[in-house]
Amino acid sequence: MFFFLSKILAFIITPYTWVFFGLLYILKKVWQTSYKKLVLALTIFIYVISNSFLTDEIIRGWEYCDDDIYLKDTKYDLAIVLGGMGRIDQRQQRFDFGVSGDRLFQTLELYHKKRVNKLLITGGSGSILKPNDREAIYVKKYLNTIAIPDSNIIIENNSKNTYENAIFTKHIIDSMQFKGSILLVTSSFHMRRALAIFNKAGYKNITPYVTNKFTGDRKFEFDHCFIPNAEAIFGLNLIIREMFGYTIYKIIGYI
Repeated sequence: MFFFLSKILAFIITPYTWVFFGLLYILKKVWQTSYKKLVLALTIFIYVISNSFLTDEIIRGWEYCDDDIYLKDTKYDLAIVLGGMGRIDQRQQRFDFGVSGDRLFQTLELYHKKRVNKLLITGGSGSILKPNDREAIYVKKYLNTIAIPDSNIIIENNSKNTYENAIFTKHIIDSMQFKGSILLVTSSFHMRRALAIFNKAGYKNITPYVTNKFTGDRKFEFDHCFIPNAEAIFGLNLIIREMFGYTIYKIIGYI
């Protein structure tokens, strides 16, 4: 009983729920006025973009699916792990991993299984105000604390976006005269753009490996299909931004 009550309570105390039911209340008040169609359209729009089932279908159409790399035993000489995995904690001088930290953690599993020989972390500072907060440097510190030796870590810490990830990393591996196999690791929503950029940059023998997927098997539970959820808006926003980024990169010739 407590489990079901906690689910209901979690729904009730969510600020987004207040907004949605507030719209329904306003719709009732203006039903006999000229604002009826406007408020009704807004209410339907808000409901649609917060419907987990519908947004999952949109995200599913964009997410990249690799060739079940995890289930195979293929080995790679180098894993290139794209940045954007979290934020730097200035007070403690450490890196706080977010959802996209899955990019590193899944790669570490492959590393410990000896399916990946070396790790290349690419990512500088994406902040205008803090250009010296370079992600790859902090991630390297983390890797050192979990006993990954420097000899197996390469970092690129000047890039500010995915295009620079590809270009600056290419300079590094070219200077090493690297000719081995590469595993490109990033989030499933980001792989479509990343892979296109890396291919355009001239990488050879590169295999995509996706992490932190938003969607899985289709779910037909009542709450997933019918109850508004603010997290659905977050996922939709992420995919729309990624689609926009892909389009811009295509226009300017990065892809």
